[in-house]
Amino acid sequence: MGMMAKMRSLAPWFIVSVGGLFVLFMVLSDSKIGESMGRRTNDIGEVNGEKISYQDFANLLDRYKEFQLQQNGQEIPESQMDQFRDQVWESLLSQKLMEQKIKEYDLSVSDKEIEELLLGPNPPQSVTQYFIDSTGRFNREAYDAAIRNPENKTAILQLEDQVKQQLLQEKLTSLVNASAFVSDEEIKRKFNDDNIKMNADYISVTTQLSSDSTLNATDAEIEKYYSAHKDDYKKEEARKVKYVLFGTNASQQDTLSIEKNLIAIRKKVEADTSGFKTFVEIYSEKPYAKETLQITQVPSEAQSLVVNAKDGSFVGPVLTSEGFILYKVVKSIKAKETIVSASHILIKDKDEAKAVYKQLIAGSDFAEMAKTKSQDPGSGIKGGDLGWFGKGQMVPEFEKAAFRGRIDKIQKPVKSQFGYHIIKVQDKTKKEFVVESIVNKIVASPSTIDKVNEKANDFQFLAEEDGFDSTAVHYDYQVLETPELLKSASSIPGLGANRSLLLYTFDADVNDIGPVFKFQSGYVVAIVSQVAEAGVKPLEEVKESISSLVKREKKGDKELLIAKEIKAKIGDNGDMNIAKEVFPQAKVASVNNFSTTGSIPTIGRDFAFSQAAFELPVNTISEPFKGNRGSYIIKVTSKTPFDSTSFTLQKGSIRTSILNQKKSALYSQWLVDIKEEADIIDNRFQFYR
Repeated sequence: MGMMAKMRSLAPWFIVSVGGLFVLFMVLSDSKIGESMGRRTNDIGEVNGEKISYQDFANLLDRYKEFQLQQNGQEIPESQMDQFRDQVWESLLSQKLMEQKIKEYDLSVSDKEIEELLLGPNPPQSVTQYFIDSTGRFNREAYDAAIRNPENKTAILQLEDQVKQQLLQEKLTSLVNASAFVSDEEIKRKFNDDNIKMNADYISVTTQLSSDSTLNATDAEIEKYYSAHKDDYKKEEARKVKYVLFGTNASQQDTLSIEKNLIAIRKKVEADTSGFKTFVEIYSEKPYAKETLQITQVPSEAQSLVVNAKDGSFVGPVLTSEGFILYKVVKSIKAKETIVSASHILIKDKDEAKAVYKQLIAGSDFAEMAKTKSQDPGSGIKGGDLGWFGKGQMVPEFEKAAFRGRIDKIQKPVKSQFGYHIIKVQDKTKKEFVVESIVNKIVASPSTIDKVNEKANDFQFLAEEDGFDSTAVHYDYQVLETPELLKSASSIPGLGANRSLLLYTFDADVNDIGPVFKFQSGYVVAIVSQVAEAGVKPLEEVKESISSLVKREKKGDKELLIAKEIKAKIGDNGDMNIAKEVFPQAKVASVNNFSTTGSIPTIGRDFAFSQAAFELPVNTISEPFKGNRGSYIIKVTSKTPFDSTSFTLQKGSIRTSILNQKKSALYSQWLVDIKEEADIIDNRFQFYR
């Protein structure tokens, strides 16, 4: 690649990663984009009063799409565009808010700082990656030559702008993370978590809530709990919508068109000598593959055709659950196992099974008898057909009879745990099949989608004129209603993801009918049916759940009281098995090799248990305490001693690890907080539906 091409390939992108959050900085400022566009279009939103034009957002969206294409060679599927736009919007909000904070904190970068980074010993990896030679080494000479080449002036100016944004981001990050601090106690705790292992004996006291009538929650107790925990019952503003879905399913004509197209392709393939692979690469929706399949791995609709096909012949197109498939059966090869195709009639009564068998022997049609007599509804409606199966797929009695039976011979009833089977083996094969295939999914054509869209728009217009419900009744459209929706929701139950409809819903009033919105399953016309303001859930709504919480608190108190009685009986050095004399249901057991973090064998994750064990001297019986699943008394029988030498050696790396985690979490939370505090207006629903 030429040097100028390399410099041009330094696309106007720079992605900064902090705590897993990737934020894109645009090379050009909004004002420059505005100037280049001549004038601003309608606003798509605002961030703290700073307007975002539709054109600016569309430009950024295009840049992200191009970047995605460069990264993995694939364009964003239409089905994922709503989610992709949400990601770009969130990145844009982060960018705007950080730019505002950079101005607020009066952060700046000097030309000297930019120069030192570009010409210093460690230039940005985002730039040096373009100057890696065939040995994987950074070619410093080529890099320096490119930097100093006057012909690269434009690219260098863009590069300097990228570096400036990087340095500003680093200064902002450092400022936000300045409060991150790691104490010696935290370091020691982490070391202990990783290195101290314990063994302990314990007594567990648990009672059954459902069988204890004394653990009732009174209205007064419920009200007291509710008053003390109102923050736990806060609710966001919520909305409901009623909607009509106009599904974009493939029409019968679409299905016929796809089939006709594959029939035409088959004729071309049969007349062409260039090879089937070429046609697969052009026409198939699945990548080319030459597969060796057992007949059971072929869709049931194509099995009989494939098993009887000659080497080199074509099968299909066959309509399957995957869509239409056109197979080329390259060849058949000998397999290790025999595969059987069989039908059966299942009758649970022995005498009735014998009677049906006699009718079949006398000449009755097997398939018709299966439909009317078989007590296996799954195969009965298919004339008893079970398809192809290998060994280990059927109950032993059935399998033995099927694999031993002769083709087309109706066997005497065979008993299994399900009843009596009258079996007819239809075919057997000891072959596998090498196949290539063209797969075309059954999807709606553009003309079908256009008709559905037109139908939805007609309904929306008439609903505005004549009322939503009455218009739906007139045209016999099904009206559905969502559960309560939150503005922060990522998808709508029953419909899927569409942030635009959610945003519209929270911008509209009750009985407002929205425009037509596009979902993966079709087009939706919706009306806001209910608005629930933010506040605290009423007591009646949460009374049942609070009652359960109060009962559990009482249960815990009762268990702790029993544990205290046990401790009084045992004393500080007594036999822990005495617990069963006080409370026969008490569990006395041991647990080994657990730490202050992670799951404890037979107990699970219980911080109270592990922390009590860590703080307890060896061979001392603890005071009773509450855990996740009851109350405990423990006795630590052994504990790894603290290794001061190892701690001294690891102290520095532990501090660095904890500090990096804190900084990452601190910065991520800071971004969340400034977004929540910001005055954000999101009007995307007016532009994307």
